[in-house]
Amino acid sequence: MLRLFTFCMAALSISAAAQAADWRSLDPTETLVIETSKGTIVVEMRPDLAPRAVERIKLLAREGVYDGLLFHRVIEDFVDQTGNPDNKDGGVSRHPDLAPEFTFRLKPDQPHPIVRDTSDAVEGFVGSTPFIGAQDLLDTNPLGRRATGAYCPGVAGMGRQEAVTTANSEIFFMRQASRRLDGDYTVWGRVVKGLDVVRAMAVGEPPANPDRMIRVRVAADIPAAERPRVEVLDERGAAFKALVGRVRAARGADFTVCDIEIPTR
Repeated sequence: MLRLFTFCMAALSISAAAQAADWRSLDPTETLVIETSKGTIVVEMRPDLAPRAVERIKLLAREGVYDGLLFHRVIEDFVDQTGNPDNKDGGVSRHPDLAPEFTFRLKPDQPHPIVRDTSDAVEGFVGSTPFIGAQDLLDTNPLGRRATGAYCPGVAGMGRQEAVTTANSEIFFMRQASRRLDGDYTVWGRVVKGLDVVRAMAVGEPPANPDRMIRVRVAADIPAAERPRVEVLDERGAAFKALVGRVRAARGADFTVCDIEIPTR
């Protein structure tokens, strides 16, 4: 508890001191707004990590497929699952299944701050989404470093059945970190507002009284005056670097990318 308090205080002190230049606005074309029975969840989508998954999620949101669907499988300290049209595992949309997007390339000229560097891997961020990448490919491979999304709290993934080619419409949100999912499920973004909502969903497989997604929209499709106004601490800026330093010092040898929760305002 003391350690968690230290992390929270580090985040608060850094975010309070951050100047206007340390913050960035979300791109409304890549932001998903999910109104749920417990509150609103805002997700920063990352087509640079999973272009097909993000394209599918936007399509289903615009078709209204997600509106009214239940969080049909919610496991404490693990995940909230939703997005199946029949409100149980195995349901799919009318669209074909998707190929897996477990890895992506970090181009040498693409901003991706590194927060942890070991002998064989690095951990960092693309936008608000954490990743783990190979150590030795950035300078030697013209395609860039191969990386995979890291399943930290708030990270959004594509559900699937046993076969890796069966992702379709199901999505899930991490209540806590579960790194065993890294490289096995497509990461398509991260919750930047509403992690408390994610963690408040009724638990069960299925829950006795499940919560639901009331309405799901791409922010660009919402009138500007009605969009959630959210800014995130710019992961490329000095304030973010200082935040990482504080949390790293507090965690010591146990520090990982999942210890960083990017402040929002």
